[in-house]
Amino acid sequence: MLEGWFLWFILFWVVVLVSLFGIGGFFMFRKFLKRMPKEDGKSDLDWEEHYVNQTIHLWGTKEKALLNELVSPVPELFRDVAKQKIAGNIGKLAVNENAEKITLDLIVRGYIVATPKRDHKFLRKKLDELNIDITEYEDLFAL
Repeated sequence: MLEGWFLWFILFWVVVLVSLFGIGGFFMFRKFLKRMPKEDGKSDLDWEEHYVNQTIHLWGTKEKALLNELVSPVPELFRDVAKQKIAGNIGKLAVNENAEKITLDLIVRGYIVATPKRDHKFLRKKLDELNIDITEYEDLFAL
């Protein structure tokens, strides 16, 4: 029969493990939903990859360095995912506008659109650190 401190130890680990499985399952389910094909037959992740592949030749070394600098506040574990999402949005803008190369304007607009609204405060701070004027992009923050 379980009694005393050992009972509490077992109950504590049951709660911890159930919590960790729940958190992990939540993030796995979100990734699964992003992989689900939409009406056009491609998922969100497929479209991101498509736009990155279509515009990879438009990126210069300065632009790649700027993108790496912009995603530097993101924790290293999630940095590649954030970079892919932002590059996908920048690529989408570039394709839609028939851009001949990736510019600072495209990078800033794609970065703002790809960033969740809850992170806009950090985004503004990072753009200020890089001395990038955001007054012309204020309408994108409202989206």
